[in-house]
Amino acid sequence: MKYNTIDYTDLKVSKICLGTMTWGQQNTEADGHQQMSYAFDQGINFFDTAEMYAIPPRKETYGSTEKIIGTWFKKTGLRDKIILASKIAGKAGFTGHIRDYTYTRQAFQEAVEGSLKRLGTDYIDLYQLHWPERRTNFFGQRGYSHDEEEKWQDNFNDILTSLGELVKQGKIRYIGLSNETPWGVMRYLNESSRNGHPRMVTIQNPYSLINRSFETGLAEMAIREKIKLLAYSPLAFGVLSGKYLNGSPENARLTLFPHYTRYDNPQVRKATGKYVALAERHGLSPTQMALAFVNTRPFVASNIIGATTMDQLKENIASMDVELDQAVEAEINEIHQLYPDPAP
Repeated sequence: MKYNTIDYTDLKVSKICLGTMTWGQQNTEADGHQQMSYAFDQGINFFDTAEMYAIPPRKETYGSTEKIIGTWFKKTGLRDKIILASKIAGKAGFTGHIRDYTYTRQAFQEAVEGSLKRLGTDYIDLYQLHWPERRTNFFGQRGYSHDEEEKWQDNFNDILTSLGELVKQGKIRYIGLSNETPWGVMRYLNESSRNGHPRMVTIQNPYSLINRSFETGLAEMAIREKIKLLAYSPLAFGVLSGKYLNGSPENARLTLFPHYTRYDNPQVRKATGKYVALAERHGLSPTQMALAFVNTRPFVASNIIGATTMDQLKENIASMDVELDQAVEAEINEIHQLYPDPAP
């Protein structure tokens, strides 16, 4: 395994991070424990979760993933060997079962206390805002349309103040963003600089061969401002493995949950077909080629993989040893020019 130190922290994280959002829905507690033990044995020391998980979000499964991580910590005694990231859910139509208010001091206190209890720990290494509460373009929205009637009030300073209290209390160590835009990132960095608040140290956004929108604006910011990417959906819900090209495989995520349409459109299918053919021509696994591409970007701190089977997990982790030569990189960019970001 290879490791990166996150700037402005003492967190030395594995370049592959274990994603957990299927545990408690598609995967059982035993599955989750098996995945964590295998990943740890392969040198992965970074786990990412959220209070909202398992996915899809439902009242019945709220917090189930954190509970599974907590029982693994209790069974193995490995909490101090793991860098643990979690997230507070923002305001959206599918999180009304969590709370009816968003990023307030009370919300942060309640959310962190709940996560700590489920995780069976007294601190979280990296605590992230799952998405902005203001209206902006995330979760597959390509462009930004401003709403003059929006009720949101600028509260960047209030959010950082609330998070700062939790840092002082020792309940969280560092803070990060997710599904954020360049404007949002700079506002947080500026507020921290001006007012002495804790600094956002990472941004967790989607990034894959079929969604390279991070490269426009945010990649430069990630490098120059030292706020590196934690890349999620690097396989686009498994689409880039090629398994959906000839139908809908049983028990696959998009088969079970067809309402997730972000990675399912004609342009995605065309681009995926090209990437799969490219991998096969060069004797590569399409899955590992897609993951190796993300692993090797200079603005990526860690690549968040997710798997529902052990075979998938093993293949995903083994991508760390895959190197893409210049010919493959050039052909990847040619396909990208033909089908730029079909799944933003």
